Amino acid sequence: MQSTRERSKVRPRAGWMVMGERGRPSALEVCRVLAVLFSLFPTVSLQCKILKCNSDLWAFNSKSGPEEDFCIALRAYDNCVRRTARTCRGDLTYHSAQHGIGDLMSQHNCSKEEPTSLPRARTPLPPPPPPPVLTSQEPGSGPEGCRYEHSLPRNAPPSNYTHCGFFGVPHLRTFGDDFQTCKVEGAWPLIHNKYLSVQVTNSPVVPGSLATATTKLTIIFKNFQQCVDQKMYHAETDQLPSAFADGSKNGGDRHGANALQVEEKVLGQHVEIHARYIGTTIVVRQVGRYLTFAVRMPEDVVNSVEEGDNQDLYLCLHGCPTNQRIDLDSFRARAGSRSSAGPRGFTYQSAKAKCKERLPVEDVYFQSCVFDLLSSGDINFTMAAYYAFEDVKMLHSNRNRYHLFKGNAGSALSGASQRSCAALSAFLLNFIVLLWTGCCTIHL
Repeated sequence: MQSTRERSKVRPRAGWMVMGERGRPSALEVCRVLAVLFSLFPTVSLQCKILKCNSDLWAFNSKSGPEEDFCIALRAYDNCVRRTARTCRGDLTYHSAQHGIGDLMSQHNCSKEEPTSLPRARTPLPPPPPPPVLTSQEPGSGPEGCRYEHSLPRNAPPSNYTHCGFFGVPHLRTFGDDFQTCKVEGAWPLIHNKYLSVQVTNSPVVPGSLATATTKLTIIFKNFQQCVDQKMYHAETDQLPSAFADGSKNGGDRHGANALQVEEKVLGQHVEIHARYIGTTIVVRQVGRYLTFAVRMPEDVVNSVEEGDNQDLYLCLHGCPTNQRIDLDSFRARAGSRSSAGPRGFTYQSAKAKCKERLPVEDVYFQSCVFDLLSSGDINFTMAAYYAFEDVKMLHSNRNRYHLFKGNAGSALSGASQRSCAALSAFLLNFIVLLWTGCCTIHL
């Protein structure tokens, strides 16, 4: 049987595998990693000023020097990245760099407590700290320990699973079942916690319109104990891969690697990612030219906030910023008052009839379909709304919350809540009638 000491051996994360397990990484290898990050997130990387940190590390690595000098450069790089935390929060390049630093420092036995500038006299580095001891609430290194359900305390109540969906022009259903229609052009973070990060990039559907839709999606699964290596999944329009960015379909070479798997359901159209070590299922689809996203995640994983991160930027948790929201009710009122076809070829009535073919219940998914047809004229958005609702039925833990309806104030109500409100209204109406009848009888 493999010993605990052997299982605790630190392995490099997938995102930095080109560095190798031993020896000094070459300048070419460091450059390749940085080039991949910049190609995936060029705009955001420049905005958050992480370019300077990466270029300094690459410049140092292009020179030859002792191993301890490389450790000093890594610590300086770590400090530089930390200084960008405020402006880079939500940037996947920044978070990838954070975790990549830890890998390189572990591979080269670098201490985080030593100087960050080159000393004149060299002293031997202390031995690396011992591996952390797993507690009873942390998944272990074996396959059983890399299953979310087995990592919970024995007498813990059943986990509460939540759902977030992002589809269409785009429409967002948050973990709290709030439903919003948003502008959010460009790169936006959907999820960021201790275990994974999700970012989407939205592009205009038609010139001059506020309507956007998702053309890129990136998911980073972070290195997790002895279960999985760091993995990245990246999809774009007409490129829905059936594997992670490194070509693998599971969590790497670790003992519990199969706790993370990519499964292709329909070639080029439907992929599911199962992260069993955190009880999470992700569904990615391409419908027409655009991508959709849906996730089922335990509530404690949703709220596993990293230190110093208040999560206020992440759409699945807090919704779209107020200035990025579109009032669907106002749009529907304006569209309903027009009898002629809009600029995209659909009238309000013809859009409703088309959406009714797939979505017979006039809930928020039906209304989203109508909005998308009127905004874009792209009939594929009918199927995007349909599949979004199918994902709700597959991923949401409460069947009474599948359908959401817009109240007069614009807030989404579930079917059960709407029925409760109707019953309460009927009761109050009957009570008022009885009270009024009694008063009239006494008066007479």
